[in-house]
Amino acid sequence: MTTTGEERRAAGGPWWWERRRSAVLDGGLALGSALECAVEGVGFAEGAGLPVGIGVLLGVVAGSVLVVRRRWPVAVVLVAIAITPAEMGFLLATVGLYTLAASQVPRRIIGVTTGMSLAATLIVTLMRTHQGVGDIAGSRIDVWFLPLMSVLASVAMTAPPVLLGLYVGARRRLMESLRDRADSLETELQLLAERAEERADWARGEERTRIAREMHDVVAHRVSLMVVHAAAVQAVALKDPQKAVKNAALVGDMGRQALTELREMLGVLRAGEALGSSVRGAVPLAAVGVAAAAAATRAGAAEDGPSLAELEELLGQSRAAGMKVELSVQGEARGYAPEVEQTAYRVVQEALTNVHKHAAGAGAMVRVAHREGEVAMQVENGAPPVRGGGAMLPSGGNGLVGMRERVLALGGVFVSGETEAGGFRVSAVLPAQPGPSGAGRA
Repeated sequence: MTTTGEERRAAGGPWWWERRRSAVLDGGLALGSALECAVEGVGFAEGAGLPVGIGVLLGVVAGSVLVVRRRWPVAVVLVAIAITPAEMGFLLATVGLYTLAASQVPRRIIGVTTGMSLAATLIVTLMRTHQGVGDIAGSRIDVWFLPLMSVLASVAMTAPPVLLGLYVGARRRLMESLRDRADSLETELQLLAERAEERADWARGEERTRIAREMHDVVAHRVSLMVVHAAAVQAVALKDPQKAVKNAALVGDMGRQALTELREMLGVLRAGEALGSSVRGAVPLAAVGVAAAAAATRAGAAEDGPSLAELEELLGQSRAAGMKVELSVQGEARGYAPEVEQTAYRVVQEALTNVHKHAAGAGAMVRVAHREGEVAMQVENGAPPVRGGGAMLPSGGNGLVGMRERVLALGGVFVSGETEAGGFRVSAVLPAQPGPSGAGRA
């Protein structure tokens, strides 16, 4: 498990250190540098004619500056340059240059301080080399030898820590950028997962609404006709046995049709349930992809639904139940999208079902108009002869809601309401090719 930058900062060490081990490391380096400078301060005091205590104290103070190398790396290098003539602070200069090169200090400052340190080291090295050679009696050395050796020694003491620091600093910045990018990607993935979950919830809600609408359209019409025929059988059982037998046969046929359609819908639901269990435990994005594929498959299966060509059969069922239904078709039928055909059929079916429920005995007029780029349908019934008569079918108030949802989902217009004559009218207009939701058009 990776830790974010906030977690690392929260677990930091004292003062300016990000980690406790960094504070311990700097403290150890400062202690070693102070001891080194204290020992070298003895020789400096003797050579300069100063008390030994002053040289040791100067060395301890100068070497201890290394403890603040992470906070003020430039100051550490400047102190190392200042004590270079005293031939003290080798560890201080090396670690200071490394820290400065690895820090976030601008490159021009790193270049200037490195040049100053190189110049100071070169001067001191040249003087010490000249003194050492001068002490050897009778030695003959070429003029170019001393400057060359001084330059090589100065570069050998200055270049390695600077180059190593530049490499470590570049690598550290690269790792930080990669870590920040990983943190941002993790945040983006969390947002994507939340959005995917929201879309999945929305899709489940839409699917539940669609299933409820399909169940209502398929079952309500068949069952309503079955109740009407059953009431007719009860009314004529003794007076006209043959008509009672005919109505009973119609009830059986409609019941078998309703069971067949219910089995088909339950088969689709069980297939979707099996699909959901098969992807359980998969990653959310993969599950969303499988669910989308299943939704597309179900949408393709919906193309085999009812169409406007089956309106005569639908009206025949209502006529068999005793309703006077007339059909008027204007224009020439065209090839519509399958979902348009199915929605137009369902609107007429549900409107006739409502006539059976709420206006028993009333006649109905079904009008279908094929226009340029759209199809319109209207179902209008007259006032029922007896208020409250009929088979007393229950109503949940979902028929008109379902019709409106179907029509608006295809970008159509839906209007319903009572007529001046006391009847009821349902009108819908659907585009030949379904478009975006037209919720704002009704």
